[in-house]
Amino acid sequence: MPREFFRIRKFTKKFDKRSGKFVINISYKTKTDVTDRTVAVSEAFGLGIDEYRDFTIYDNVELKIGSKDVVYITGDSGSGKSVLLRALEKDLGRKAINISDVHIEPSKPLIDTVGCSVEEGLELLSRVGLNDAFLFVRRYRELSDGQKYRYRIAKMIESGHQYWFMDEFCSTLDRDTAKIVAFNVQKLARKLGKAVVAATTHTDLFEDLAPSVHIHKRFGKEISVKYYPNQLRKNCSLLKEMQAQEGSYEDWKKVAGFHYRSHQVAFMQKIFVLKRKDRVCGAIVYVHPMSVAPCRERVLKIGSMKKLNEKVARVARVVVHPKYRTIGAGVKLMHDSLPLCEKPYVEMIAVMARYNPFAEHAGMTKVCASKPDKSILDAVEELEKLGFIPYLLAVPEYNKRMLKEQVSRVKSILSSFSYPYNRRIAGQHGHFTKEDYLKWLKKAETDDLARALRRLAHLNQSKVYLFWKKQQS
Repeated sequence: MPREFFRIRKFTKKFDKRSGKFVINISYKTKTDVTDRTVAVSEAFGLGIDEYRDFTIYDNVELKIGSKDVVYITGDSGSGKSVLLRALEKDLGRKAINISDVHIEPSKPLIDTVGCSVEEGLELLSRVGLNDAFLFVRRYRELSDGQKYRYRIAKMIESGHQYWFMDEFCSTLDRDTAKIVAFNVQKLARKLGKAVVAATTHTDLFEDLAPSVHIHKRFGKEISVKYYPNQLRKNCSLLKEMQAQEGSYEDWKKVAGFHYRSHQVAFMQKIFVLKRKDRVCGAIVYVHPMSVAPCRERVLKIGSMKKLNEKVARVARVVVHPKYRTIGAGVKLMHDSLPLCEKPYVEMIAVMARYNPFAEHAGMTKVCASKPDKSILDAVEELEKLGFIPYLLAVPEYNKRMLKEQVSRVKSILSSFSYPYNRRIAGQHGHFTKEDYLKWLKKAETDDLARALRRLAHLNQSKVYLFWKKQQS
């Protein structure tokens, strides 16, 4: 006759109007099946059957959990953390989502799998630290473990569920990445008014997750439950270990490859880096200003180019190592370096500022957003008719695939440009006439056109002009 395996559970929940939380009472006991071998063992060691059949995990435990709490469940493996997490998740039903259950499309570019539009997708991916042009077009299967975790968080946000459940929370990540993810989870959940229930054997995430409810489960029925103010933690613990200081071109090269634009930057004035011990975590490059900048006249009137170079620096590149994004590293780097660049005024013209206001958080002022020239918009619209996807034009490999049978049509579209866009699309400097451009276009091969379309994609971007003025001491 078959033996049975029993689980006896009591789970009650009532809403406490006074605290605005659910008061949950849970008891959980297992009954192990009896086999011939377990009987033999019990007889050999002088055990009674009931001594090993009944094992209490939770004994009338009371928990108070609200719809915006961050719950951190810790304890040894096998102590019953997952039992509690699953019981809570099951009770909440459709209000809950588990990070392991989010829908993944591993073969599609990330930007095609989140958000109802490109803008919404970029915003969601940027929120979780996947704010890199290369990552936007990468596939889930090509991501690192840490990036995959961030992506799943973006999908939880998109789902709209009130409760986010995460078992074995960050257990597969290195501990620095785990702290960064924990910090971002609580930051996003608290800003969006969501609840988090995370279970893990690791206790080193307490500072960055900043739980409002901490449940530590030991073996048997021993448990401790502590409550804390439900407050947003503003800074990741790793940020305290980072310092901004003047750097070198060699320092810049260590992180330049993580920027989606070329790391070749002309007319450098100053380079500052953010260091954690001996590791370069980010870099910012200040260069001479451009002769013409959108909206500059709204905040600054300087006549000659000589005076402009004396008074103004321009932020040409800001790059943070992918591991340290979304913890405020870029803000700290810019905020601490602006007063050190030795210019009374600093300007920045950036695309990413549309989606990530880190420069404003660092002290710069957003002056305006500029739109692409009509000739650029018209060309991109014509390319769309040929099947090109505008936001993928920045990827040369994509352009090469699309150009296979459409070289002549693309050349025809690009032939309409005049100065200064023809020179920029061709990647030329100095004197460059319309005739020079048409000659270049006639000789251009697939690789040349792929790069030209990438430059067109850059010209098609709506950019934000930001300005900073040094405070008088």
